[in-house]
Amino acid sequence: MWRVPMMFIAAVSLAACSWVQLTPQGEKVRVLSAEEVAKCEYRGKTTVSLLAKVAGLDRHPEQVQEELNLLARNSAVDLKGDTVAPLSPVSEGRQVFGVYRCMP
Repeated sequence: MWRVPMMFIAAVSLAACSWVQLTPQGEKVRVLSAEEVAKCEYRGKTTVSLLAKVAGLDRHPEQVQEELNLLARNSAVDLKGDTVAPLSPVSEGRQVFGVYRCMP
């Protein structure tokens, strides 16, 4: 009798959790819009993804976007970028970002 409500509460709680940690190098990377990076040097693109559903429940869209931003910031370092900008909308927990070098 208590099992179903407890499972629901656990699933909802997990759906709100963040598992993505920003690396020290990723902390130096900014997220800007496509318009804001128009004068920056394009370094490449990165595709990041995560689980958009937990236990069959959709995660909060703002939380998913925040975590995708963190993943993009972390991966921009590999391309020696200091800025990322979304190139696509979020689709099933996946998003493409452009990586740019904006600061000298």
